[in-house]
Amino acid sequence: MQFIKISTLDDPRLKAYVSLTELQLRNRLEPSKGIFIAEQPKVIDRALDAHVQPLSFLIEAKWIDTMASEFSYVDHVWGPDVPVFIGNEQLLTQLTGYRLNRGALCAMRRWKLPSVEEICVHARRIAVLENIVNHENIGAIMRSAAALDVDAVLVTPSCADPLYRRAVRVSMGTCFQVPWTRIGGDNRHTWPHPGLDRLESLGFTTVAMALTDDSIGLDELSDRTHSPATDPSHIDKLALIFGTEGTGLLKSTIRDADITVKIPMSHNVDSLNVAASSAVAFWATRPHTAR
Repeated sequence: MQFIKISTLDDPRLKAYVSLTELQLRNRLEPSKGIFIAEQPKVIDRALDAHVQPLSFLIEAKWIDTMASEFSYVDHVWGPDVPVFIGNEQLLTQLTGYRLNRGALCAMRRWKLPSVEEICVHARRIAVLENIVNHENIGAIMRSAAALDVDAVLVTPSCADPLYRRAVRVSMGTCFQVPWTRIGGDNRHTWPHPGLDRLESLGFTTVAMALTDDSIGLDELSDRTHSPATDPSHIDKLALIFGTEGTGLLKSTIRDADITVKIPMSHNVDSLNVAASSAVAFWATRPHTAR
């Protein structure tokens, strides 16, 4: 590693941390040059475990020794030239707006996203996030997906970026453990069609999580996913579709999905936050082997 002390955020070598917008970091025109920022050692560790390439570190001086194992790993796998910029607590707090847990940031190389077919080839249960724009919800959903054995996550073209800094932080790095990709890339005209058709061609039963007059209860969906394969109502491959905050799923998605499902609730509560509702749905439909 190259250890470099810095005293100001105006240092041009900190551009990725300080002045690049999330859109510039993502680099739509040249995805191979895209970057994202990982915060906190646990998140960085999970990224390194997933063999994500580190480009540089920005570390609070007093935490250098606690990152020795990470630095040793990077030296071994990526070579000794990765820079470690070292600043004080005030500098990093000025950058992030809050005190970092163990004061560590890492700029990392984005990877080429796989195709839908690649990550769904062995998947039995996936989540589709339609136009969800709240980064904390994205991160929370990714964390629940990892915890509750969801095989893959697909985000629609207008959905927020799972590698946005806040989303990565809230996910606790599980976005490096659960396979995910964009269905339709960045072309917003590919969802809900031909996106839904693509899922159905892969054998998935598409389930719109929404309150409608003909919605079935989540308990019925759970029964159908856990029924014997010989049962005519059995669902073998499940695609759970969750909508954006406030307005929910597109009307066309609800209309064209195979089934519409609601979570039965009490006390006149008609909906849950999408992060909460997705966790409930993941738990109810998890495989028997995970119970």
